[in-house]
Amino acid sequence: MGAGMENKVIKQISLFAENKPGRLASVANKLKSAGINIRAFTIAESGDFGIIRMVVDRSDYAHSVLHEAGFTVSETSVLGIEMQDVPGSMSRIAEIFGAANINLDYAYAFVTRDQKALLIVRVNEIDRAIKTLEENNIKLIGMKELEKI
Repeated sequence: MGAGMENKVIKQISLFAENKPGRLASVANKLKSAGINIRAFTIAESGDFGIIRMVVDRSDYAHSVLHEAGFTVSETSVLGIEMQDVPGSMSRIAEIFGAANINLDYAYAFVTRDQKALLIVRVNEIDRAIKTLEENNIKLIGMKELEKI
């Protein structure tokens, strides 16, 4: 990642877990006990296993807590894109990425307390994606801002 780009990136927590009842509760309870707030999450299943991806208010601490609890956990750099919570906001982002030939690996979103939508994306070229979004006056949310949401 290019110099000066770190403050525009969010660290996402990813867990590889068995696809069985109670697994999500176990993860959520560990985070709850540690005082870590989950901002957004998504689950993708693949047969007997799944990947839980989440954005939390303290990612390094969450990684440590979950790793110590025996979970297979990793951190991934993703972008947090602030959008208006109105029709067309998502299509604008998709068009910008498409025109720049930037591929979205996956995405998920949530609405903040101040009625903005925050789109979490993993892209194939994060530095170029940041530059492209900034050139199009799209606001990125970094970890420090995420902690305050």
